[in-house]
Amino acid sequence: MVRLLVVEDDVRVAAALCSVLRRHGFEVEPARTAAEALERLASEPDVILLDLGLPDRDGFELCGRIRAVLDVPIIMVTARADVRSRIHGLHLGADDYVVKPYDVGELIARIHVVSRRTARHDGARPADPPEDDALIAGRIDLDRLRRVVSVDGVPVSLTRKEFDLLAVLARRPGVVCPRDQLISEVWQTNWQGNQRTLEVHVASLRAKLKVPGAIQTVRGVGYRVTADVRPPAASPRPAPPHP
Repeated sequence: MVRLLVVEDDVRVAAALCSVLRRHGFEVEPARTAAEALERLASEPDVILLDLGLPDRDGFELCGRIRAVLDVPIIMVTARADVRSRIHGLHLGADDYVVKPYDVGELIARIHVVSRRTARHDGARPADPPEDDALIAGRIDLDRLRRVVSVDGVPVSLTRKEFDLLAVLARRPGVVCPRDQLISEVWQTNWQGNQRTLEVHVASLRAKLKVPGAIQTVRGVGYRVTADVRPPAASPRPAPPHP
């Protein structure tokens, strides 16, 4: 059973949402304030639904506090629909962003997606990773196994979705990856409503990497990374010592 922490200050909205979520088999714990939400982190929820308009602390600030102490999927559920707020939320570590009013079925689908992805990443790592686990895209280094990205040797903090998105694009350098394929592989769904979410994640990824032209848009098709992505050269083996 997926454990949800629902952070929502509107009592009626929270009651209705929690009731629906419980009917769909979720274990739900509500919190009306940021302080209550931080206290309930001890229960280690599987997913957090976070409203931004809280009475005691801005939801963006709370997201940063949560991310600093717990690596748990966070879905921002808010009436703030502007792109700047979406990008800011993703920068802070949110895994998804849902704008009110929303379809409950869509929200439930998104909860399942982030919870499945977390379960997959928490699984055992392969003992022998494939040779392309480390890729270089010009100034960008991507290590699939360690899930680490750096630019010019400086680490860049990415959310799970941002890393997965970059990893899929880097798999075939210079080749356009269709939007539908990205949505299918990164979000584990074929639902077309994720098109806007994809655009926001690409924008956030570009802003964090700060490498102009690294991710190119192909209108009407999808995205690609620059064609100089390549496996790192193998380190030369040292010559055997002379007897």
